[in-house]
Amino acid sequence: MECTVSWTGALGTRSGMGFLAETGSGHTLVMDGAPDAAKPDNGGQNLAPRPMETLLAGAGGCTAYDVVLILKRGRHDVRGCTVKLEAERADLDPKVFTKINMHFTVTGKGVPAAAVERAIAMSHDKYCSASVMLGKTADITTSFELLEV
Repeated sequence: MECTVSWTGALGTRSGMGFLAETGSGHTLVMDGAPDAAKPDNGGQNLAPRPMETLLAGAGGCTAYDVVLILKRGRHDVRGCTVKLEAERADLDPKVFTKINMHFTVTGKGVPAAAVERAIAMSHDKYCSASVMLGKTADITTSFELLEV
């Protein structure tokens, strides 16, 4: 796996904190920093997600992918899956994630709650590389709700 991240500045200038990531699979992702009123050249323009937000979103995508795949492999009629992540970060640098809660909403027809609980646990404990990695610094908790269609 590879990725190249390039500083773009602010709208083509060499001030600001915009970045463009080009992934090995041929996709691009734009990231930006938070504005800094005291030092505008050191801050972003709030034009894209922050890099740490992107990391959190990646963990959400990784675990949601696992949950859907595990449920489908179990021949469950899963129709939707969302995960809302809420995170806290350390006060001092490096400001790693210290707490992450992942709340899943799984929609389906006749999907047993035990199957959803098992899929989330399997993702969290075994399959989701991002969750396992972030779990080295953060206390990760999970919860879910199951909606019948």
